[in-house]
Amino acid sequence: MFYIYIGVIIVVFILLSGIKIVRPTSRGLVETLGKYTKFAEPGFHWVFPGIQKIYRVNITEQMFSAEPQVIITNDNLNATVDAQVYFRVKADEESVKNSQYNVHNYQYQIINLARTTLRNIIGTMTLKSANSERGKINNDLHHTLLEETDKWGIDIVRTELKEIDPPKDVQETMNKVVKAENEKVAAIDFATAAETNADGIKRAEIKKAEGIRQAKILEAEGEAQAIRLVNEAAEMYFKGNAQILRQLQATEIALKDNAKIVVPSNSELINVIGEMSGIVPIKR
Repeated sequence: MFYIYIGVIIVVFILLSGIKIVRPTSRGLVETLGKYTKFAEPGFHWVFPGIQKIYRVNITEQMFSAEPQVIITNDNLNATVDAQVYFRVKADEESVKNSQYNVHNYQYQIINLARTTLRNIIGTMTLKSANSERGKINNDLHHTLLEETDKWGIDIVRTELKEIDPPKDVQETMNKVVKAENEKVAAIDFATAAETNADGIKRAEIKKAEGIRQAKILEAEGEAQAIRLVNEAAEMYFKGNAQILRQLQATEIALKDNAKIVVPSNSELINVIGEMSGIVPIKR
């Protein structure tokens, strides 16, 4: 009876120790005596302890830093370059197998491949072009990693160039250049504003002068109109009577200083003044 209990305990232990659970974030490779025999999808699996073994492979997106490294650019400057690589193992059986059987430690391999590729790319560029063409560097790095890791069952999701730091003395010089450029732009903006302000004042003065000119023209036209009316009146009332007009002008000049002049009521001058004011002399 004792041996039966012992046997049951051993069987239960073997059954329990052979239970394996594969999560949705992983895929499994089952090996029997060191030989691949089965692909394990997410869920419950049982392997024979001591004979079979399951290797779980993470298929979620992972990120590794290529770690900062000093790269000599084409213009012989030492630039410190750092990048990040985002990748994942493809979820199909063939890709999962390749990630384990075609490459040893694919994370380490991807990091070193990224570092080597960055040295090859940036080494052909000047420091200035490397800073201004980060998108091109990312694209070239991504394309190279895709080609090289395809046989490993790896999908390179994206690559990001984090920084390209020039030597300290070069950085200081670049900062001075940027500062000078900013000051130049500010000076140009100030000059443009001053020119715009001066142009506005000039236009205002021109408008003012045009207003004064127009006012004088209108005033002159008014005076000309008044003279024309006077001439028309003279033509109407004094045509052929130049002597009477002369007498009226003399009278106007005399009356300007409040002088008093007595003339006979039956004189022609009285009649002329009366007619212009609408008064007709009373006949006695």
